Amino acid sequence: MVGPRHPVSVRAAALVQIEKLQMFAFCVSWSDDSNTLVRRSWDEFKRLHKILKETFPVEAGLLRRSDRVLPKLPDASTSLLARGGRKGRGLARLQLLEAYSRALLEAEQVSRGPVLTAFFEPQLQDLEPSLPLGSLVILPVLEEPPPRPVGSLAIGSLEALRLHCLQPFSTQDTRGQPFHAQAQEALDVLLRHPSGSQFCASQAYEGCRPDELSVPAGARVHVLEMSDRGWWLCRFGGRTGLLPSVLLQPDGLGKLLNGPGFPSGAEGGENRAGEAQSSPESPQVMTLPPTVPARPLLSAIQSRCCTITRRALGRDPRSQGHP
Repeated sequence: MVGPRHPVSVRAAALVQIEKLQMFAFCVSWSDDSNTLVRRSWDEFKRLHKILKETFPVEAGLLRRSDRVLPKLPDASTSLLARGGRKGRGLARLQLLEAYSRALLEAEQVSRGPVLTAFFEPQLQDLEPSLPLGSLVILPVLEEPPPRPVGSLAIGSLEALRLHCLQPFSTQDTRGQPFHAQAQEALDVLLRHPSGSQFCASQAYEGCRPDELSVPAGARVHVLEMSDRGWWLCRFGGRTGLLPSVLLQPDGLGKLLNGPGFPSGAEGGENRAGEAQSSPESPQVMTLPPTVPARPLLSAIQSRCCTITRRALGRDPRSQGHP
C-alpha cells in the first residue's frame, strides 16, 4: 500500500546549472524505504523557510527564543566567500543547504509535517526523463572514504569479483580499445549492485495483486527484466515484483550521477547534458496519465520469461492460482 510518508534523510547530490539558473540536487530517502532525486533553487528554499516560520512560530523562536528548534537558513552572502567563481559559490551553497535540510529533519514536528514533505516530494521537473539541453551537472567534493580491507576493490557503485578465464578471449573494452585475456588469467569482474537498469516511476502506482509492486511517484526502481507485454520485473524496497512499464522512464539525473563521468569520490566532477538526452524541438510530454496495460495470463508470463524468473514464480506461493 502507498500511504503517507515523510523524509528521513537528505544528501547533497549535485549542482545543476541550467543556463543562468542554479539548481541544487538532493537524494531524499523516505520513511517507506524509497529514495528520490529532487532539484530545488535557492529561492525555493527561502520560500520554504518563510512558510515554516509562519507554520511553526513556537519552534521558530518567534514567541520565545529558548523554544527555537527551527534552524536558520544560511545567509547567501556566506557562499560568496567561496573560491572557484560561480561554480565554487554554487557548491558552497549546496553544502549549506544540505546542512540546513538535515537540521530540519532533526525537529520531528517539522520533519513529519506536510510543509516539508510537500517540499521534498518529486515535482514535474524532477520526473522528467532528461535534463534540458546544455545543462551542466557538477559534483560536490566528497569526504575522504574510510580505508578498505587489503585485497578488496571497489569502483563507485561497482563491486569486484575475481575469476579465472577458461580459454583465450578477445574483445573491445568500453572505450573501443582491444581487450585480450589468456587462459587461466585472473580477472576482476566488476558487478553493478544491485543488478538491473535504474528507472524512475513517473507517477505513483498501487499494486492490486500479490506479485505487483506499489511505488510512490518519483521512486527509483531497478528493472531486472523487461517484456514487450507491458509489465516489467522490478525490485523496489527489498521486494521483487511487476510494474507497468508505461509508468517507468529513464532516471535522467540519476543516470548522469551514476554514469562513467561521475566516479565515486570525484572532486568537483562535471558533465554537460548532451543532445542525445533532450532536444529543443521535442514536443511537450502528454499531460494525461498513461493507461496501464492489461495483465497477461500467468501461463503467458511463464512461457516467455527466463528460467530464473520461471523458477521464482514456481517457488512463490502467492503466484499459485493466479488468473
